[in-house]
Amino acid sequence: MPPPTAVGFRLNAATGTHRGDRAYQQDQVAVIAHPRIDGCVMGIVADGMGGKSGGRKAADQVILTARQLFERYSPEDESPAELLGQITSEAHLMIKLTAISAEEEPHSTIASFVVSSDRSAYWIHSGDSRIYWFRGARLVKRSLDHSYVQRLVDEGQLTEAEASTHPQSNLLTACLGTVQDPTSSSERFEGLEVGDTLMCCSDGLWHYFTPQELGSVLYSLPPREAAELLVSKARQRARGGGDNLSIAIVKLENLD
Repeated sequence: MPPPTAVGFRLNAATGTHRGDRAYQQDQVAVIAHPRIDGCVMGIVADGMGGKSGGRKAADQVILTARQLFERYSPEDESPAELLGQITSEAHLMIKLTAISAEEEPHSTIASFVVSSDRSAYWIHSGDSRIYWFRGARLVKRSLDHSYVQRLVDEGQLTEAEASTHPQSNLLTACLGTVQDPTSSSERFEGLEVGDTLMCCSDGLWHYFTPQELGSVLYSLPPREAAELLVSKARQRARGGGDNLSIAIVKLENLD
């Protein structure tokens, strides 16, 4: 995908994905350049759950909904918050409709961000797929999982290190496709700078890295090489027991 350009910076983007050691690939990932607006791009990850095909159908629905709504997105008429909120609610509804017509219980996480040409960013997520914002190699902020172990961390009962090895670390407290309307969290950021990187990824990837490791790789390598290295290293560290994994990276760079 050729990087879209805007005054003062360009966006360099890449994605990576791997089935891991699972029989089926249920992750979906995309970086989508806006068809009409320079410097506007969306990154999105969906980690599907629910049977060998149910999870993939759910993740596919998230990406399909995102592509359709982003293509029609007009910043003059709606905000990134409205766009991402609509993607989340419509994908949730479509996944529920899929469940009615099939003997499956499809669910999916969502982690998505939009970078705008004014150097602002907005993100939304539901589940345990994560979004990270780095300035150089330094972590500025990351999303907080909707999971049982994140709740224990918030309550001071677990450390981040203990949470990563907890036997119930994969238990979610929110995702798309559930009976209840999904819990989602969103934030807006102003003043992105050249050298900043936004990344979203599924738990099959972030589980194997500290924020410091992620920041170092994203700072020192272009997005394509960074994605390849992180996927390869996650596979190595999984030692034959790895989940599906996916990653989307968008980096602000100087115009050449």
